[in-house]
Amino acid sequence: MQTEPEISLAGARILVVDDVAANRDLLCQTLESAGYSISAAPTGEVALDLARIDRPDLVLLDILLPGVDGFEVCRRLKADETTQSVPVVFITAKDETESLVRGFEVGGVDYITKPFQSEEVLARVKTHLRVSRLTQALADKNGALSAANERLQQEINRRRDAEHARDAAGDQLSVYANREAERWGIAGIIGQSATLKRILDDVQKLQSRGAPSVLITGESGTGKELIARAIHYGGKRAEGPFIPVNCSAIPADLAEATLFGHARGAFTGAHAERKGCFDLADGGTLFLDEISEMPLAQQPKLLRVLDDGVIVPLGAAQGRHVDVRILAASNADFQRLVATGRFREDVYFRLARFTVEVPPLRARREDIPLLAEHFLRLYAREMNLPHPALSAPALKLLEGYDFPGNVRELKNIVERALIESGGEDIREEHLHFVRRAASGSPQGRLSPEGIPCSEGRAPRGPDCPIPASSAAAPEETAIIEHVRQVGSINNTECRRLLGVDMHRAWYLLHKLHEAGQLNQEHDRRWARYRLPERKDNGVASK
Repeated sequence: MQTEPEISLAGARILVVDDVAANRDLLCQTLESAGYSISAAPTGEVALDLARIDRPDLVLLDILLPGVDGFEVCRRLKADETTQSVPVVFITAKDETESLVRGFEVGGVDYITKPFQSEEVLARVKTHLRVSRLTQALADKNGALSAANERLQQEINRRRDAEHARDAAGDQLSVYANREAERWGIAGIIGQSATLKRILDDVQKLQSRGAPSVLITGESGTGKELIARAIHYGGKRAEGPFIPVNCSAIPADLAEATLFGHARGAFTGAHAERKGCFDLADGGTLFLDEISEMPLAQQPKLLRVLDDGVIVPLGAAQGRHVDVRILAASNADFQRLVATGRFREDVYFRLARFTVEVPPLRARREDIPLLAEHFLRLYAREMNLPHPALSAPALKLLEGYDFPGNVRELKNIVERALIESGGEDIREEHLHFVRRAASGSPQGRLSPEGIPCSEGRAPRGPDCPIPASSAAAPEETAIIEHVRQVGSINNTECRRLLGVDMHRAWYLLHKLHEAGQLNQEHDRRWARYRLPERKDNGVASK
């Protein structure tokens, strides 16, 4: 059985209002003896002032008062926000029904009659004080419960918003990962040379098997980071972070803190713990470009990560495990670096468990037309320009140049050519090559007429004339003959016919279209190509 809570009434403030001094004194003595705090007023006006100054817990109010009577005093008390909840017990000399009813109407809760009976007065006062205190306690609990409910609802809303934000972020991350995978995946590596095909086979193996570390080597500008991104975004870690770090750009004294982070107080100014690149790449891939430039003193720490995945932040007492795949790249000769003691042999062997060697562009010249066309299309879209054609003489110049800056140099040449042409066809005068001093590398040397030459290749006449590509003509002939026999061709059919990739097929079909040898139907994605219509004596034929 549930019991009522204990409520202390000691010190409760009671206001006694009566114009007869003897009545006031009797009531005050009776109530004070019970432990209550008493204040008294002879008139209604004084009572109202006292009630406003020091809010009482209960009012004993005589009905018949000089000036403002008890009914009006009660009405004003109930109209005031500070006193409206104070219980009012009327004092009356007569048990008149009309007066009692009116007292209840203006807000009274009870009445006592004169002459006073001490037991009755104390019993009624105690009852109404308890009711008032219980009512106030209940109101306080309801208020606290309401506040708690409001806080709970706010927390529910916050968590719901956080979940929505998390879901949205996850969706955005997936979209980003998919977009990056499309941008940096296998399809983003342009070319159809046998050398490049072998590299793509290696990339696909690394995507599916998830080898812990890969070393990518090659000259500057060959696309080593592109290979690294293709491995990352085409594999199981695609939705994880890809963190590129140029080791040559990190000051030697900051290398350890930059890569592995630091603990609070590790050095002057280290006011808080800071995560390093390995922490940022946790769950994804860390790309260490120019790994050969990593300070020798930091290489043992890298060795530990390669062995067991544990990093030790600068100034930390113990290490922590990170799930990071390391892809490293360099254009250096590691055999020479190891032999001269500039790079640790054990670190090299762990990095080079799988090596991808990216060839220079001059070693895969058949990819130059595809790359040039790819960059033209890319930059034309970015610059909101029409997609221009690359003239045959301009293409010959590109195919004959040795590109000491490799793919990066080709990209820059194409971008500048597009800017100069304004979206018109790219001609020889739009191409600008890097001139080399006579004592410099012969790979980028130009003839007096501005045509690129190479001392390392067979002479091409007095002015180094550049031969036309020998591979394109048979492929184009095969395409035209196929269309004559079948009626049309699309990219997929062209790939099967020639045994080339989609980029090469698109390039050849687009080239024949631009030359007027094939007509394109529908948009590029669903395009079919047919022989153009000829008009003989006003009669159309195909």
